[in-house]
Amino acid sequence: MNDPQTAGASVGSKSFTVISKRQQQILDYLGTRSMVTVNELVAATGASPATIRRDLVRLDDEGRIYRVRGSVSLKSSGSRQPTTSEKRTLHHEQKIRIAEEAVKLVHPGDSVLLDAGTTTIEIASRICEMPLKVITTDLNIGILLAPHRNIDLSLTGGTVDWSSQSCIGDLAREVLLRIHPTVTFISCNAWDLRMGITAPTIEKARLKADLLKQATKTVLVADSSKYGNSQLFEVGRLSQADLIITDSDLGGEDAEKVRNAGVSLKLV
Repeated sequence: MNDPQTAGASVGSKSFTVISKRQQQILDYLGTRSMVTVNELVAATGASPATIRRDLVRLDDEGRIYRVRGSVSLKSSGSRQPTTSEKRTLHHEQKIRIAEEAVKLVHPGDSVLLDAGTTTIEIASRICEMPLKVITTDLNIGILLAPHRNIDLSLTGGTVDWSSQSCIGDLAREVLLRIHPTVTFISCNAWDLRMGITAPTIEKARLKADLLKQATKTVLVADSSKYGNSQLFEVGRLSQADLIITDSDLGGEDAEKVRNAGVSLKLV
């Protein structure tokens, strides 16, 4: 039986309805854990996955939550960006598989540019014993690689973004536009065949667009939970990446459409 819902007040031209006790439970749970998966909400509420997904669709429609395929967080007054620490445990096995495949493209003596992100952190942890020149915008990657004398490490500098602990802004872009690494690994929060690669802020979109242009080989590393989503600011088309590495949870039909559009795609 559906939860009883009654019409409530309107704000501007948008009407909101009274949410159910279970939906309030979801919001309360999110308030203490920032970002969770559907399975966690199933365990917390005792409801079925299908019921939880319906609740999340409704809460998203009313602007109460922020959904990324496979996970959800509360929405604040702006478009909320999950932090690196929140994202690191999400889809972790998939990110490991992607990183292990990505490392096969790196050879001793290469120059490697690592975008900020939890998947690129996994890549960094797997190249730290190789003699390389590494350039990154990510402070977490910088800390990880700094103790390794075989790594010639450079941070771009720039304004530090609080959510990703990475460098953005004109200073970071000025550095990136002056280098041409052997391979660049780009991460993203959202990718889609029609909308391309998108980002939540104009600063991140401009920086990632620069990354697409500079390398001998550009590789998008993004788990399948991010596919089919889009954010406000365009970075570039999927075809601008020389290769996309994602996990095999991407549906066969979606993978076929991406490849048919002329995009090189590797599933792991």
